[in-house]
Amino acid sequence: MAHNYEAQRRETFASFKGVQGLPATSVIDFVFFLEETDANWAAFEKDLRARGFKTKRESDGETLIASFGPIPVTPEAIWEKERLSTELALKYDFYPDGWELAE
Repeated sequence: MAHNYEAQRRETFASFKGVQGLPATSVIDFVFFLEETDANWAAFEKDLRARGFKTKRESDGETLIASFGPIPVTPEAIWEKERLSTELALKYDFYPDGWELAE
């Protein structure tokens, strides 16, 4: 089944409705989980880093965090990096699980 980028984009834009007090810029953490046990972690991380992301594997052995920024905290800026990182994730058998402002 093809990934529904439009639904993902709508979800990102909807998350901003009614939210106040966000910082002007922030590092954004994009979360990906392992879809296939033989997913290529190293190639996914290398591809992300080549595009300016920092990566971190979570201790659960199934989750990768791809951080980018600081960037403007706007739905457009976040969606641009979310779309790019999701395209890479799907290529390497990972699946997107949202994003959050980095601490």
